[in-house]
Amino acid sequence: MCDRAMGMPAGTMGMPPGATGMPPGAMMVPPEAMRTPPEGMRMPPRAIPAPPGGVAAIPLRACAFCFPGRGDQVRYARAFIRRFLDGHPAADDAILLVSELAANACAHSASGRPGGTYTVRARVGDGGRVQVEVEDEGSSWGGSLMGIESPHGLYLVRSLAAACGTRRGARGWVIWFVLGRP
Repeated sequence: MCDRAMGMPAGTMGMPPGATGMPPGAMMVPPEAMRTPPEGMRMPPRAIPAPPGGVAAIPLRACAFCFPGRGDQVRYARAFIRRFLDGHPAADDAILLVSELAANACAHSASGRPGGTYTVRARVGDGGRVQVEVEDEGSSWGGSLMGIESPHGLYLVRSLAAACGTRRGARGWVIWFVLGRP
């Protein structure tokens, strides 16, 4: 499913080079579980030519992966995004932001409890724009990114992303960001 969409052998999605299989306890998320982009964000099913001087169009690709809510699994979330965005100009920023959001899911939400999980979803499309979201299993946090200041990690999301936000998901909070033109 997602691993084939990324052009990788089945079962290697999100794994560091040389590793095989999925992270312990991780599970694939079926395509129907992937959410649509936030309202106002249109991701077409095919590439759209970029305007002159813009980023070259890349065909729409999307993938999702569910990780165990443990700190030792954050590296797999980074590897997942690294492999998915291999060669993309926004890859480094996306890896940094996913690392922050995955660590937050493990440390500050019910995802970090025994048996907890968090899901990372990523899309590339429309002129190379990257949209990533991390869904946790919920917390008492109010969901606002507006009052976040440095040195909090969510400040990085607000600072580096062209657009970002939160919404309630099926299990908890979804924090999303867009890199590239919104």
